Parts: sequence; C-alpha cells; structure tokens
Amino acid sequence: MKVAVLLATYNRREKTIACLTNLYEQSLPSNCEFEVFLTDDASTDGTQESVKNEFPQINLLHGDGSLFWAGGMRNSWTQAIKNNYDFYLLLNDDTLLKHDALFTLFYTANKSSDKPVIYIGTTTDSLGKISYGGHKLYSRKKVQSFSLYSESETLECDLGNANIMLVPNEIVNKIGILSDSYTHSIADFDYTLRAQNAGFKTLILPGIMGYCIDDHGKNWKSSRVSLNDRIKYLKSPKGLAYDEYLYFIKQHFPLHLPMAFTKLWLKTLFPVLWDKFKAHEA
Repeated sequence: MKVAVLLATYNRREKTIACLTNLYEQSLPSNCEFEVFLTDDASTDGTQESVKNEFPQINLLHGDGSLFWAGGMRNSWTQAIKNNYDFYLLLNDDTLLKHDALFTLFYTANKSSDKPVIYIGTTTDSLGKISYGGHKLYSRKKVQSFSLYSESETLECDLGNANIMLVPNEIVNKIGILSDSYTHSIADFDYTLRAQNAGFKTLILPGIMGYCIDDHGKNWKSSRVSLNDRIKYLKSPKGLAYDEYLYFIKQHFPLHLPMAFTKLWLKTLFPVLWDKFKAHEA
C-alpha cells in the first residue's frame, strides 16, 4: 500500500517542521509506506531551507505566494498523482498526529474490501475540545451542519475537514482532486460533497487521531473595524470568500442561496446585530 502525504505551507516554519517530525515518527502497518509532497508558497521565514536540511527525502514544491491553502494542496496533489499512489493523505501542516494515527488509518483503509470511501480523522485543541473532523448536515437543502464524533464507532458524515483526510485512488480517478474554484478554504467540504454525489461515502474513524488548534475564530469583523475593511474581509479568500462561498452554495445547496447571500451581508454591514444573533443562538 503506497500513500502520498500532501501538505501546503506558508511562513509556518516551526509548525511545519514539528508536523513533519511527528509524521516520520509514526508507526505503520508492515505493508504500507508513504512519500511526502509539500508545497511551500514562497515562504520568507526559512521554511524551505529547514525542510531541505532536515527532510531531504521530501518532494519540496514551490509556489509564487498566491496559492493559499487550496492552491498549495492542489499543487502537491497534481505532482503526486503522476506516480499513481493507492491513497492520498491530506494533512494540515499544523496537525500533530497521535502516535498510532497512521497505523490505524492505513490499516483500516487497507483491509476494507467494500466500495472505496474517504476517511476523516478527528483532531482536538490543547484543551481537548474537538477542532476539526466530520460534520453532518441538518438537511440536504441547507449548508448548516453539526460536528460528529464517537470514541468507538465509525460514523458517516457529509462534510469533512482535510486536516486529516485519506482519499483512495479510485475516488481520485472518478472525481479528480480539490476543485480549482476555491482559493483557500471550502475546497475540502466541496470535495466530500462531490464524492457523495458520485456515490462514495465519507467516514469518520473513531477516537481522536491528532491535535490541531482551530484558528478560524468567528468569521466576521466587529463594528470597531471600518466598513471598508469589513467589505475587504467579505471578499478575501481568507475571510468570508464571498464569490467562492456563494458558488459553493449554488453548486450544492441552491435553495439556500438567498439566505446565504443575506447572511454574508448581515455579517458585514450590521456586525453588532450579528453578534447579538449568534450570542442568542449559542
């Protein structure tokens, strides 16, 4: 079983080196091996040099500074598929895997004789709160979802974070890699929905498989930020990604489009009201 591990990084040298060190300390099933493809998007903090020095065996790829997360991952994936691996492991460069995570992940995927599925691993933050993993939609008509997790059961989900995501080659051959319609975020949710539409399941493996801090926070700016800056955040790929998010909604939840459009502008134009609404909702 041959696995390509895919990563993207930008100016996170310490986190990237810690992730790679952790990765190479993993135990593996006897018949499994992996190769790493890392795209550095023109970091200026010495990431490339550190990776070259400490991990010369890695396929170190280069961006021009405009790739962001989804673009960097597509770049790594595009290079990896030239070698036709059995599986592709999408891994965030700030994720630290538990010591037996890859053994569990690869062993489970290797012994499965059913139709190919995407496997998702759950992560927690330093306080033990779930940060990333799988999510279940409340309804196929709306994008709203809730987090799924079990200590003992494998659960089927609709949306999966690519902090730890294992994709079999059969699914890649069917639906391709991450869509180039997305610059930074959203691409992983889109991918699991596309797989679902093609007849493939996404499963969350039981237990915690790694550690990763949720660094997204609330996805809107407060009223203390100028309207001009709030609109910039609305349009930014690392903000609300206005055009890409609405495209995502149109593709997968067309009936929810008017509501999604309204919410984006409410967050931007009336953040005080949105703060109150979210506080009441919580």
